[in-house]
Amino acid sequence: MMKTLGIETSCDETSASVTEGKRVLSCVISSSVEMHKKYGGVVPEIASRYHVEYIVEVVDRALRASKKRLGDIALISVTNGPGLVGALLTGISFAKALSLARQKPIIGVNHVLAHLYSAFLDESISPRFPFVGLVVSGGHTALFFCEEMGRQKVLGQTLDDAVGEAFDKVAKTLGLGYPGGPAIEARAARARKKGSVRFPKTNVGKDSLDFSFSGLKTAVLYYVRDRQASVQRKSVKSRAHYLTSEEINDICYAFQENAIDALIEKTFDAVRRYGAREVVVGGGVAINARLREKFRAAAVFRGGVTIHFPLPRHCLDNAAMVGFLGEEMYRQGKRSDVYLSAEPNLEVL
Repeated sequence: MMKTLGIETSCDETSASVTEGKRVLSCVISSSVEMHKKYGGVVPEIASRYHVEYIVEVVDRALRASKKRLGDIALISVTNGPGLVGALLTGISFAKALSLARQKPIIGVNHVLAHLYSAFLDESISPRFPFVGLVVSGGHTALFFCEEMGRQKVLGQTLDDAVGEAFDKVAKTLGLGYPGGPAIEARAARARKKGSVRFPKTNVGKDSLDFSFSGLKTAVLYYVRDRQASVQRKSVKSRAHYLTSEEINDICYAFQENAIDALIEKTFDAVRRYGAREVVVGGGVAINARLREKFRAAAVFRGGVTIHFPLPRHCLDNAAMVGFLGEEMYRQGKRSDVYLSAEPNLEVL
């Protein structure tokens, strides 16, 4: 079994791993998220500089944790898109330098597809093809029909905000900080008056498998604005100050339920249309406990469809998923070379 060095630098996580097929020998992640919090989102320049500063250390730590050396590595797998162009360039440049210096083959990996197939890194499960796959993260929301490894069809994508992006924006509106996903999940779990707040469902057409979260995000904004007007306290600057802690919990619950229901509806519509019996959900938002609970319940309700999630540590951006998918692609005969470039808007084919 070949050993693959995976490198992931698409956004604000600098990650390196050593994988051997589905086995993860090591996976090291160094995040710059704390540096972005005061800005309410990822600042591309800060992320890029962080990658430049830490990528050598992260790769070295991954090799040492796996008890392997560069000479043991047979393949270098690196994310080449989509993502922030400066961040991508750091990982790609480092990977190409290693490839040239050590005469190792290199392969570029699509970040979204790495999330899609990350559930295979859990050695205790093995999703069976064909299956319907859903990727939910801060930058991407996409639905797929997967016929075999690396052979997938895009069924639908978000028409505006990704679901993770909507979580971040709603959290900002409520004054909960960044990143928004964990904050909203925690506050929603403390809601006492479930159902006291309701937001309209977005309708992009009954035959469409696309998603839209901009309307839901705006509905939350308008709800908070209307509460502000009703309280009549113009001197308070932050909208969130017009809401009690209990109200914020109820809003988070209503928003989260609405967003998850939209994901479930489209996913299981695809299951029905394509006759699939298995569903795989990956990406950063897939770490959300309420999302997992509702998807599992929906799978049982709809006739015992099998649902798979990656291990929590493989939901967020990580190099292990990049290494695994890169090796699979390499075994299928796919190759990259020193002309591999960063493609911030790389599409899923």
